[in-house]
Amino acid sequence: MASENEEESASSVSWRLIGPASELSKKQCRLMHSSLGYGSDVCLFYVKGEFFAMDARCAHSGGPLCDGDIEDADGLLQVFCPWHDYDFNLRTGQSGTGLQQQVYKVKLEDGSVYVKHASPLSLQTFPSSKKS
Repeated sequence: MASENEEESASSVSWRLIGPASELSKKQCRLMHSSLGYGSDVCLFYVKGEFFAMDARCAHSGGPLCDGDIEDADGLLQVFCPWHDYDFNLRTGQSGTGLQQQVYKVKLEDGSVYVKHASPLSLQTFPSSKKS
């Protein structure tokens, strides 16, 4: 059973180390798994020299945004959900449909990428924990 301090740190929003920018910048999108589970996973995008982070599942029907197409329309960077083609601005999470996708702050520090999130994030899945 997690101690009270462990539970508090897992649920408080803080900067989460993701990894070295030199490695993370090699792919346009990476799925980051959340210790809170599938519904809290995050996509880390690297587009035009910048990192962006948003919820990994589309606000419309839960489609995998990491599998979506990324387009630059006159400086507006968008990801399109592969299921129903809903668009989301990588900076704001706003969609032309009126839907809003949760976005997260990203920072580069000493060559590493950090995302501000309520739970630990990992490029690998977290082991499932059984609760009694």
